[in-house]
Amino acid sequence: METPENKPNKIERLRFWFNFIFGFKNKTGDVLDHWVAFHPDFGYSPQDFYAAIEKELAARKIPGLEISQEEFAEGGLLSEKRIYLRLMRERLTLYTCAAPFGTGYFFSCRIVHVQALLYLWHVIAALAFFGVAGGLLVKPLGLTFAVIAMVALMFALAGVLRNASAAPECDFDAFLLKIPGVGTIYEVLFRSDTYYRQDTRFIYLQKVPEFIKEMAEEITAEKGARLEQYQSASIFNELYKRVPPRPAGPEK
Repeated sequence: METPENKPNKIERLRFWFNFIFGFKNKTGDVLDHWVAFHPDFGYSPQDFYAAIEKELAARKIPGLEISQEEFAEGGLLSEKRIYLRLMRERLTLYTCAAPFGTGYFFSCRIVHVQALLYLWHVIAALAFFGVAGGLLVKPLGLTFAVIAMVALMFALAGVLRNASAAPECDFDAFLLKIPGVGTIYEVLFRSDTYYRQDTRFIYLQKVPEFIKEMAEEITAEKGARLEQYQSASIFNELYKRVPPRPAGPEK
């Protein structure tokens, strides 16, 4: 007999298989945290702000960090575009924006996580690859040796992926994560989530947004302005709440 306790579990299982087969999942990612800093009477070049961030982050040499710029529509498809600075490391992306709003100006930063999910098409694509490769080997090697060669190839590829995951900071590891389909299979089945990766991920999520906020404060302070800071709750979707300004440091 179905009870209220096991009904949600059945729904979750049904949702899992539906997403696995059809791949209907939020591919834009989940916003883990978000803050906005605003001044009612201020102006600055967004590109200058982005260039300053890129220069400072390049000097800090954060492993695995990729920096680019991405356009997002302000509203619908035909609306104006707004450029955001995109900082990506593993599956965690920071989007920061500097833009005018009326007579004011705001800086924002949001942390977005895109989960690695294995879909049915990933499995089909992998099987198709080995099927095509095996078919090409049947004629020169014969069926028996073609099967042996394919099994050896599977173990060799598994060994390569396992070795790539063993290095904490590796260019090949970062390269594999970027390949559609292959990156998901690699991350789900082979890549170990070690303590070191967890620690460096935590540092990245804590220090880089904090650094961006400090740069925004320094830029406005140079013109004698002070930002009003707001942040969203990282767990509950509450209304934005005011963050008290940082105490001014000692004058140099």
